[in-house]
Amino acid sequence: MSNTPAELKYAKSHEWVKTEADGTVTIGITDHAQHALGDLVFVETPKVGRKLAAGESCAVVESVKAASDVYAPIAGEVVAVNEALTGAPETLNTDPYVAGWMWKMKPANAGDVGGLLDAAAYAATLG
Repeated sequence: MSNTPAELKYAKSHEWVKTEADGTVTIGITDHAQHALGDLVFVETPKVGRKLAAGESCAVVESVKAASDVYAPIAGEVVAVNEALTGAPETLNTDPYVAGWMWKMKPANAGDVGGLLDAAAYAATLG
């Protein structure tokens, strides 16, 4: 059973979103996604300053099995990336919700986060 923290929001494409106190959001891939991919060996995050559209492919995670795109769950501008993942992509496997965050962004519309799935709805999409 995948770990799906209740305080986060989720996209059907397996990204999680955490709203921070300053209004930015932190984004990563879900526990389900990292399990499906297997051992991650490479991570490419979007560049700081990049403006993303909701649903836009903006990052890549590569495992020993396959490479997968990661999508922006909402529109906004990238304000930080997790540089530590470059040297330690396996962090996404071991700690996908804390140390394994991928990027932070300033939402184009803060209300967009509310349109994402809650933990129960996301878990239901997993079958």
